[in-house]
Amino acid sequence: MIIELTDKNYEEKISKGAVLIDFWAPWCGPCNILAPVIEEVAKEITNVIFAKINVDDFPELAGKHGVMSIPTLKFYKDGAEVDSSIGVVSKNVILKKLEQLLA
Repeated sequence: MIIELTDKNYEEKISKGAVLIDFWAPWCGPCNILAPVIEEVAKEITNVIFAKINVDDFPELAGKHGVMSIPTLKFYKDGAEVDSSIGVVSKNVILKKLEQLLA
C-alpha cells in the first residue's frame, strides 16, 4: 500500500523505520511511468513504508527536501535521508536501494 503524505502527517510517517517517498505530480509523464513500478515493489516488500507527495499540493515539502525535478525518490531510515534518485529508474535499482536501506 502506498500512502499519501501531507504537511500534517509527513514528520510522523518518516520518523521510524524504512520509508520510500515518491515526489511526483499528476501531469508528469515520467512520474506516471514510474508509479506502477513503485506499486509493484510495494506489494513485494512489506517492511518498508511507501509514500507519495504531490509536489503541486505541497511545494513547501518538495522545496524543504531539495526536490528540483520529478520524479524524485527519497529513501529514509528513522527520519534521516540516506539515499535518493531522480528520474525514472528500474525496479532493480529501487530494490537494490531498499536492500541497502534495510541492511
